[in-house]
Amino acid sequence: MGKGKSDHPKDVKRKEKAKMQLKRNIGYFDGVSFIIGSIVGAGIFVSPTGVLKHSLLNVGVALMIWTASGLVSLMGSLCYAELGTALPFSGGEYSHIKRGLGSLPAFVFIWTSTFTKPASNAARALLFAEYATQPFYGRCPAPQVLKKCLALAALWSLGILNGRSVKMAAWVQTVFTVLKMMALSVIAIGGIVLLLGGRKEHLARFEDAFGSETPNASQIAEAFFQGLYAYGGWWSLNYMAEEMKNPSRNIPLTVMTAVPAVIVFYLLVNVSYLTVLTPKEIVSSVAVAVTWADRVIPSVAWIIPLSVAVSIFGALNSSMFTLGRLSYAGSQSGHLPILISMLNVHSCTPAPAMIFSTTIASIFVIPSDLIMLTNYFGFSAWLMIGLTCASLIVLRYREPHLHRPYKVFLPVPFVMVAMSFFLVLAPIVWSPKLQYVYAFLFMLGSLTVYLPFIHFKLHFAFVDKITCYLQLLLEVSPADGSADSKYE
Repeated sequence: MGKGKSDHPKDVKRKEKAKMQLKRNIGYFDGVSFIIGSIVGAGIFVSPTGVLKHSLLNVGVALMIWTASGLVSLMGSLCYAELGTALPFSGGEYSHIKRGLGSLPAFVFIWTSTFTKPASNAARALLFAEYATQPFYGRCPAPQVLKKCLALAALWSLGILNGRSVKMAAWVQTVFTVLKMMALSVIAIGGIVLLLGGRKEHLARFEDAFGSETPNASQIAEAFFQGLYAYGGWWSLNYMAEEMKNPSRNIPLTVMTAVPAVIVFYLLVNVSYLTVLTPKEIVSSVAVAVTWADRVIPSVAWIIPLSVAVSIFGALNSSMFTLGRLSYAGSQSGHLPILISMLNVHSCTPAPAMIFSTTIASIFVIPSDLIMLTNYFGFSAWLMIGLTCASLIVLRYREPHLHRPYKVFLPVPFVMVAMSFFLVLAPIVWSPKLQYVYAFLFMLGSLTVYLPFIHFKLHFAFVDKITCYLQLLLEVSPADGSADSKYE
């Protein structure tokens, strides 16, 4: 009896400590909402013109490129599904690159992402502010100060929401995804109804779809690049794998639902645009969906700018959620300060990670010219996708007995690696700019931090005091379990 009593407090402590980890609160529908929410932003409403423009206004070629871009995105997401089910940890590509290729490539990834991803969130927040304020100013531009204040309010509202409750963040994501899909459905159904009406002007663009001038190889490649950009975000689910319910079942199922659904909607919406507008009108339009609404539903055309704002807000929520998980995973591995991987003692959410990523995004909002600098890091996204798919191949041969609930057909990651490196090199070769050199040097600059602080483990005592103070202030505690056992 005496021995049992003495063990009892330890058992209680162990149970309390076991609770300090991310909870599996994200189900199948939440996962679908996050993927669709990440992919569908403002682009399909505002500027789906890149593909058509580089296809030389050839309708048939443009629709084929939209389909092919979607299929490549699906191939990539299936590769990620294998990694997410075999290694269901927070951090997405970062976690997989660290496991497959080692610590240094993973650090280069998180070093680059710590700046480029918050900059992308800042750009989204400013775009949301643009569409949310414009109806109140008519044809006059809204004041820059107002837009920046609203962008900061959006960032911090979502940052606090994601830092306090995963369930609430997932609920917000589901609501905004449903709203944006309803708006896309209005456009898609409107186009189908007009097509079925059989009027000659509506059918004209499809009767001789391939009749226009055929683009050459470099133009097709550029159109393809634009199409893939529109599908960007399919990789988001792996960032939340640690919080998925039954990840071995739900990750592949979610991917196979969400990405094909986006492909179908993108095709239907493009067909609808082409039914109402000529290719020249589409390419010259500032906001294609608004022009479409003015023609088809003029009495309620205001619903489209509102839908764009809703769509951007949903994409911003999803992006902030995933970025918080990336910071959390990087900190758990020792690549970012330890405080960032601590969890709130009340909600078990990565509150410090959300504060960290939201603060950096806020810095980009204030002098928004900084966002322009990160446009030249576009190639880094495909570089990391290539490295992630290479990690899958390496793990297949190095860890053949690793439990893989889902396995992708092995040639698929080889195709993805080849395509990724083509997409990295193509813009640099076709239009070389000095800014690409700066971006590459910035990525190499990660070595100046990696070598002393990660490799040689240089540490300052005052950092521990600051960490302790902030830990008490934020009411956070280290997460249970070692990250090294996850990623290495």
